[in-house]
Amino acid sequence: MADGEDIHGLKSVLVMFQSCLNGEEEILMDPYLGGWKGLVRFLNTMGPIFSFISKDAVTKIQIMENFRCSERREDYITLQAMVNYELANQLVDLREPGNYPASGCRTILRLHRALRWLHLFLEGLRTSSPGAKTSTLCTDSYNASLANYHPWIIRKAATMAFYALPTRDAFLENMRVGSTEAAIEMLGEALPYISKVYEITESLYTEHKLLDLP
Repeated sequence: MADGEDIHGLKSVLVMFQSCLNGEEEILMDPYLGGWKGLVRFLNTMGPIFSFISKDAVTKIQIMENFRCSERREDYITLQAMVNYELANQLVDLREPGNYPASGCRTILRLHRALRWLHLFLEGLRTSSPGAKTSTLCTDSYNASLANYHPWIIRKAATMAFYALPTRDAFLENMRVGSTEAAIEMLGEALPYISKVYEITESLYTEHKLLDLP
């Protein structure tokens, strides 16, 4: 990202997710992680409300960056390469619960689930009326995605925190792309790329029976 660009706005984040996709419908790991790093910065501008997501994402990003800096970094250059390498070398325990090593497949799955929440929430912001409550949009998006994988106490804390969200217009303004209308237009152009990244990941994990990794 060039000096002087807004590192907190969502526009650059969504551009990074767009650049994840190569011509072979593979997901490039570095821009994927770059998109998530930008997303964490954006979430942090909203205060502690999303800390339960952003803190976990930071941990997962670091794990994947360590893989990308290791001697096996070429095996983690794309999501597809990572899955093939870890499964071929039995680095993912698919059978019994217990203490698992930090595999790339399991780590990306956690980010993948959070990406679903992101997409649903931003799509809700884009398509809702000006008077829509962001707390309701966020709660509905959370219940349709991440809530399924969180214990009750986290679900309760998250939904309570969502009541402190700013108004829809304030949220759109925080994307720092200009007017509310400009933010909605930007989301309309960029969200299909996040959806595409999600769909490719979902298909890959379904094919290899990885969606229910503990």
